[in-house]
Amino acid sequence: MRIDYPRRGRTGVRHWLPSWRQLLSLAVLGVVSLVGIFFILVARTDVPAPNDVATAQTTIVYWNDGRTELGRLGDANRISVPLEQVPLLTQHAVLAAEDREFYDEGGFSPKGVGRAIWNNVSGGDLQGGSTITQQYAKNAFLTQERTLSRKFNELILAVKLDTSVSKDEILGDYLNTIYFGRGAYGIQTASQQYFGVPVEKLTLGQSAALASIIRSPGGYNPDTHLDKLKGRWTYVLDGMVEKGWITPAERAAAKFPAFAPKKPVNRYAGTNGYLLDAVRNALLQKGISEDDIGSGGLRVISTFDQKAQQSAVDAIKNEGPVKGAKGLRIGLAAVRPGTGEVIAMYGGPDFLTNSINNATQALGQAGSTFKPFALAAGIEKGISLDSMWNGNNGVSIDGYKVTNYGDESLGQISLLKGTEKSVNSVYVALSKEVGYDTVVDSAIRAGIPADTPALTPVVRTVALGVSSPHVIDLADAYATFAARGQQVNPTVLKEVRGGNGGILFALDPTPKQAYSVDTADTVNYALRKVVTDGTGKTALSLGRPAAGKTGTTNDNKSALFAGYTPDLAAAVMLVKDGPDGLPMTLSGVGGLSTVTGGSFPARIWTAFMKGALKGSPVQQFVEPSNLPTASPSPSLSPTVSPTPTPSVAPTVSPSSSPTPTPSDTPTPTATPTPSDTPTPTVSASVAASP
Repeated sequence: MRIDYPRRGRTGVRHWLPSWRQLLSLAVLGVVSLVGIFFILVARTDVPAPNDVATAQTTIVYWNDGRTELGRLGDANRISVPLEQVPLLTQHAVLAAEDREFYDEGGFSPKGVGRAIWNNVSGGDLQGGSTITQQYAKNAFLTQERTLSRKFNELILAVKLDTSVSKDEILGDYLNTIYFGRGAYGIQTASQQYFGVPVEKLTLGQSAALASIIRSPGGYNPDTHLDKLKGRWTYVLDGMVEKGWITPAERAAAKFPAFAPKKPVNRYAGTNGYLLDAVRNALLQKGISEDDIGSGGLRVISTFDQKAQQSAVDAIKNEGPVKGAKGLRIGLAAVRPGTGEVIAMYGGPDFLTNSINNATQALGQAGSTFKPFALAAGIEKGISLDSMWNGNNGVSIDGYKVTNYGDESLGQISLLKGTEKSVNSVYVALSKEVGYDTVVDSAIRAGIPADTPALTPVVRTVALGVSSPHVIDLADAYATFAARGQQVNPTVLKEVRGGNGGILFALDPTPKQAYSVDTADTVNYALRKVVTDGTGKTALSLGRPAAGKTGTTNDNKSALFAGYTPDLAAAVMLVKDGPDGLPMTLSGVGGLSTVTGGSFPARIWTAFMKGALKGSPVQQFVEPSNLPTASPSPSLSPTVSPTPTPSVAPTVSPSSSPTPTPSDTPTPTATPTPSDTPTPTVSASVAASP
């Protein structure tokens, strides 16, 4: 049986399929529409002025309120010059480096744009291949992001520029706004920054060097990547020969130039210069490039609090020593417990005068400010504040004869009393009992960096503070106690946004429990007693519960006070450079024969804390669960501590062992720093106490 299937007619499926003519018509219509839309966008696009471009590229740093400007990184360091003032050799060098066909092409390179689109889509190397016109357009769009949308916007402006502005005008604006590194925008400023001459006096070699830097000011930085810069310099000169802009003989005669030393720009003047420099270094550590910092239009909210910072400056001005202060370095840092936010930092009086930050770079022995780490280690081992120890001068422990401050002998005293009075013999014995390595481990857990000078190899006097932590590290470690054992690394960044407004970094601290809550509460109790009944009584005038510790070295080459309330920790250090740049004794500073941690450092700390905490509610410490026997809670006025009830604990008796040789207390060395900013160090000796 044959089945007749219905034949497809004009009303069948085939009738609804478009013909090739229809497809072609739709494609043409689509292209015409896109072209029309594109040129409408071009017509509506305004050409930005060079000043608008340069300002938009500035990285702005704010105080922690996110509104008040602290300073800028990469702003205002620009001097415009007419194109005719720029030597033709310099113009040709830039063209050889960036766009050899500039005068022969349209505003954009189809090949370069195509390559960029393919790389963006395929996930390959996000590169541009842009013409000079496109580079200027990219800078005008205020963002360095490498996306298709930015590339499209850049393309629109490039076409607008090419159809409405002359090539000479484009090149002139480009040369006046492009970033050259060292905070220099434009060819004139770059010429002065790198060679100390106006642009019209640039030589062929200098011109080729500046042109070489444009591609990546950080990657071809003559201060750090000289070999790479030389390779790029050769490429530029060879390109000039290829284009006929110089002769082979001129190429052979060209000499690679010598660069002038880098000059700090005026935006770093004063005490705030240290803050801006700290922000810049923190951005680099986050992987943000030098180029993006200089020309990426970043918006940075720092952790610095304007009121607290002013309090730090005022405290040092009003409470710091005047007499004998030549060569004196004072460093201060304040950290929020639990978040690591550095709200104030005094690195020195003027960054332009001396760029070494006394809070983050200068070194001085910790002295007895290191004892709380040994105390915490002892508490973790079950040693109570009531435990009794030999507090006499001259006690020999592991062959080391311990000297107490002022050669004072106190007989059998409790660990609490030994902490209040900062008795060296008690703390060397405690360190031996818990293990010297354990003391170091305790300090590292609190926040003292493992690479701190003289922290290792471990010595018997480790608890006396022969190591040399930076002030900011000491403040952060004490913030760990204030946060009831929670440690967070210090930071100066709260939020970073890119030029397009996208968030690049947002502070989200993740505390680590370095000590148990009970251990931290017990350390806090003991250090509160240092303030109410011991060597830190100067801090009583703060008028709110506070804990702290003084620190002084036997040779008086450093004096410190580190302390905290439950909501803020801070450390202050005084060290002094001698005429030869080497550390010298503080004797005579402020008219004192011995500068102890309880003198100027404690006064500065107290004045700072008063201002920084003014208007904030008074916070109370949590009492430890193992309150020492018959010991009252520390009050805001000095008290006489009752004699603690003895408990079973190690007791160390004096012996006649000889005083150790200098090898027992090795000299710390400074953490490496850039060669142009040598870090001052303080020679080691066994630390004194108050």
